Amino acid sequence: MPWGFYGRTDELRMTVEIIGRNRWFFAKMTGRRRIGKTTLIQRAIQTAGGKPILYVQTPDSAPAGVLSAVDDALESFNVSPDRFARPRTLAEFARLVSSLVQAGYIVVLDEFQYFNRAHLLPFCSSLQAEVDTLSAQADRVPGGLIVLGSIHTEMTALLEDRNAPLFNRTTDEIELTHLDIASVLAILREHADTSPERLLFLWTLFEGVPKFYRDCYEQGVLGSERTALLRRTFFESSSPLRTEAENWFLKELRGRYDVVLKFIARHNGCLHSDIQEHVRKISGDRSEQVGGYLSILMDRYRLIEKQLPVFAKPTARRTRYYLADNFLRAWLAALANPVAAINFRPVETLVSTADQRLFDVEGKAFEKLVGHLYEERSRKGIGDFPLTQRIKGYWDRGNTEIDLVALNETDRVIRFGSCKRSSDKLAADVSTFDGHVQRFLDQYSAYKSWRIERVSMAPSVPAKIRTHLEGQGRIVQDLADLMQGL
Repeated sequence: MPWGFYGRTDELRMTVEIIGRNRWFFAKMTGRRRIGKTTLIQRAIQTAGGKPILYVQTPDSAPAGVLSAVDDALESFNVSPDRFARPRTLAEFARLVSSLVQAGYIVVLDEFQYFNRAHLLPFCSSLQAEVDTLSAQADRVPGGLIVLGSIHTEMTALLEDRNAPLFNRTTDEIELTHLDIASVLAILREHADTSPERLLFLWTLFEGVPKFYRDCYEQGVLGSERTALLRRTFFESSSPLRTEAENWFLKELRGRYDVVLKFIARHNGCLHSDIQEHVRKISGDRSEQVGGYLSILMDRYRLIEKQLPVFAKPTARRTRYYLADNFLRAWLAALANPVAAINFRPVETLVSTADQRLFDVEGKAFEKLVGHLYEERSRKGIGDFPLTQRIKGYWDRGNTEIDLVALNETDRVIRFGSCKRSSDKLAADVSTFDGHVQRFLDQYSAYKSWRIERVSMAPSVPAKIRTHLEGQGRIVQDLADLMQGL
C-alpha cells in the first residue's frame, strides 16, 4: 500500500483556507525538524487547486549561499527568468518574493530562522517594506508567503520581537506538534501491525514524527522485527536515521550541548545539581555553570522540559529535567555509542546492545505514552475516564513518585497509575505503590473524600496477572485496552 497523508486534519483545513482566500497572506508555520511542515503545505496546495509554488530551503550560510539556493529553486520550479529576474542581492530577493506573490505564487521559505543571523538580517528589513506594500493592497494580491522554522526562539525573534522589522506582520500562525497516537496507529494499520509491543517500540524511537515512520517504510522495515529495523535504519552505510541524528547535532546544536544532553538522556528526571556535578567532572572546571545551557536547550530548541514538585510554585527548588524528544533520548541513551563503534565491533553485537538499551529506555517512554493516551482518549470522548487535569509527576524529599495522577474533577475521581515495562513487576509493586499513594493523600488531604482508583499498567498484561491484580482492587490496563477506539 502506498504511503498516505496521516493526521493533521485541523492543520490541513487551516492551511487550505489560508491559501484559498486568494488574497495576500503572510503565514508562519513552526515545528521541530521532520515534523511534516513541507508535506502539509504540499498537500494543502494540491487540495486548494494547485497554485504555482516556489519553495526555497534556506541554507545556514552567507548571503551568496542563500542567493545560490534561490537560483536553484527558481530553476527547479521552472520560474521563467524572462519574467522574474534572478536576484543578486538580498534586497532583490525580497522584491522577487513580492513580484511572485503578486503573480499568484505561494512562496515558501523553509528554515526561515536562519535569517536571524547577523549577515542575513538585512533581508528582513527589505522584506518588511515589501510586506507593508502587499498588505496595503491585500485584496489585489492573489498569492502569499509562508515561512517555516524549526527553532522557536529565533522565529520569535524575527516575527514577534517588537524591535524586529517583521514584527506584527504575519496574518496567520500554525504550530505543528507530533502526530497524535490515533494517526500513528493509522500508519501502523496500513504498513505494519498495531500490537502493543510494536507501538511502544516505534513510539519510543519516533513518537509522532511522520518522516521517521516514512523512512522505515521506504527502507521496507516498518513491520520488521526490532533488531532488523534498528540495523537497517541506524547501523548500515546508508542508514537514514543515523544521518538524521548526526546532522542534527552538527547543524543545529553544533556539538555544544552534548554533555548535558547525554547526561539527561541517561538519567531522565535528574536534578540541576546532578547535571552541574557531571559537567564539572567532565570539564574539570569547578566554576562552570549549566544554567545557561539548560535555558537554551529548553527555550530555544525545546529539547528539554522540566517538572516541578506537584502543585509547587514555578520558583520551587528540586526541579527535575527530562529530554522532551523521544528520538533524541533514544539516540543518546541507547543508539549513539553502539553506532559509533560499527568499524570496530561485530554489527550483530552492537545491534543487540542497542536493542537492550532501548528496551530500558522504553520504561520511561511507556509512562509518557500512557499519559498521552489518557489525554487523547478523554479529548475524543473515548473510555470511562473523562480527564479534566493530569498532574505530571510527583515526588517529595523521600523520592516518592507516581507515574500517573489523573483527575476527573466533575465526578470527583482521582486515578493513580503505576506503569511498568514488564507486567511481571506489577504484583510486586502493589504495596510500594500503595505507600506512594497514601503519602500523596496525606499531603493533599482534600482528595481523600474523592473516589480513589488505583491502576496497574504494562504494555501487555496476561490474563493470570490481570486476574490477580483485579482481585486486589486494581483496575488493570495495557496498551490494547488504551488503544481501543482510536
